[in-house]
Amino acid sequence: MKEAEAFGQGRIGDLDGLIRELDGWTGTLNQALAELADSSLEGTDPGEIVRARVSGAGRLQSLTIDTRKYRDLDHLALSQAVQEAITAAKLAIGDRLTELTAGLALATDDPGADPLAPYVDNVLRGE
Repeated sequence: MKEAEAFGQGRIGDLDGLIRELDGWTGTLNQALAELADSSLEGTDPGEIVRARVSGAGRLQSLTIDTRKYRDLDHLALSQAVQEAITAAKLAIGDRLTELTAGLALATDDPGADPLAPYVDNVLRGE
């Protein structure tokens, strides 16, 4: 990501090259989102009483309750276990998306940083 790094350092660099790099990022991101949408992810509550399966888009697909373990739970504890399992499955979506897009990020001290932010700041300041 040579051109994005140049822009991040405040150098203009090759605009056509930057656009090609950004197009590549966009294509990779779209491919990752399509792959994620086609997948299913699972999560369980800490006691592994409830297992939830969600689509990559976050829709609940199935919920399985271990009948041998849930007998010791009252309705409040069971509802808490269901919520925890669904939450765990939805968190798995974020983890999977991070895996799929790992190659997109530039090497920075802050992985969440915008690589073009310094350049945009320079433009806004008129430099």
